[in-house]
Amino acid sequence: MYETSRPTRERALLIGTISNGLSRYDCEDSLRELAQLADTAGAEVVDTIAHARPRIDPAYFIGKGKAEFVANLVHEQNLDVLIFDDDLSPAQAKNLEKLCDTKIIDRSGLILDIFAHRAKSREARTQVELAQLQYLLPRLTRQWTHFSRQVGGIGTRGPGETQLEMDRRLVRQRISHLQKDLHKIEQQRAVRRQRREGVFKTALVGYTNVGKSTLLNALTDAEVFVENRLFATLDSTVRHLNFPNGPAEANHTTVLLIDTVGFIRKLPHHLVASFKSTLEEAREADLLLHVIDVTHPLFEEQMTVVRQVLEELQLNNLPVLHVFNKVDALQESGLISRLQEAHSPAVFVSAERGMFLDELRAKILEFARAEEEELDFDLPISNPALVARLHSLAHVMEKHYEDHTVHIRLRASHSAAEKIRHLLAESRN
Repeated sequence: MYETSRPTRERALLIGTISNGLSRYDCEDSLRELAQLADTAGAEVVDTIAHARPRIDPAYFIGKGKAEFVANLVHEQNLDVLIFDDDLSPAQAKNLEKLCDTKIIDRSGLILDIFAHRAKSREARTQVELAQLQYLLPRLTRQWTHFSRQVGGIGTRGPGETQLEMDRRLVRQRISHLQKDLHKIEQQRAVRRQRREGVFKTALVGYTNVGKSTLLNALTDAEVFVENRLFATLDSTVRHLNFPNGPAEANHTTVLLIDTVGFIRKLPHHLVASFKSTLEEAREADLLLHVIDVTHPLFEEQMTVVRQVLEELQLNNLPVLHVFNKVDALQESGLISRLQEAHSPAVFVSAERGMFLDELRAKILEFARAEEEELDFDLPISNPALVARLHSLAHVMEKHYEDHTVHIRLRASHSAAEKIRHLLAESRN
């Protein structure tokens, strides 16, 4: 992955369209989010345009007349980049770039640029490069002239200028190579997941920048990087949940917390596909913690987006605990009771200030205990391999050795308990 240096912030104009039943309010809200993305990528947003049209223009997206108006703004305001709130076709991007004589970035390209900067682990960097090349492939003809200017900045991180000598065949070869690498990483993840059999797993999901990583740090002392920007972290993190003041029975229940990449509206489908292995961690979860920034003016719309993404990822069949974050900054006094009734089960916390985290731990433990059962049996002392296997599948609470047997009492999830019964039956045959 190649990242160009950028000494100054690029001056950007954001452009959204009001069409296909989208209201002006929705368009302007989406543009505000796009402005946050642009700021995260390192741009200075000079102005925004919400353009209403009955249908999208196939040649210029916003129509040639509006595109000529924008071209004049580029020269008048000395703009470096035009960022569109929707995905552009290669032809639309090429026509706009030629007319406006400046760099054109669409929403997917902007998100990919941020991901290229944020990806730290080998897996995340492989996934980002794969998504970037899949995005680049149909635009490769345009990119030959686009990158011949040797420009830096937004949209040029990741594969970037290294594509100057690449043709479509080489890009496809690189995509194939990355897919093989990603397949190996997925196999390694599968092995790690097998080691976590019998452990109750909880995945943190939610809109980007709602405080998931802050909550993970507060519950587990994970020290995950936190920043008040969109997509501050990309890599999934798995940590043990701490029960410092929990009930005694919490000592017999192991809970893992899994942090995942934040969701966002208009999240590119090919990016979701590339991050499949990361999201597999959430697929293996027993419980989803849907973290919500209750102070955001549009938190209910954000909740809807998260539900839609979960449905797209086929995760909507898992139990969900709503975690409304930042209650310390909440102004409306009656909102909590209304949300408690509308979105049960729910808890209300402040991850940053550590408020009401014991209530959240208790609720997670309640879900975990509901998915567990206790088993009590004797095994022949001559089968140490089976005893070791039981330790990997469950939490062994008691173990007493006698003359020819070992007495074991353990707590396991329902699925692990079934495996244990099957192993015990096999050992007796």
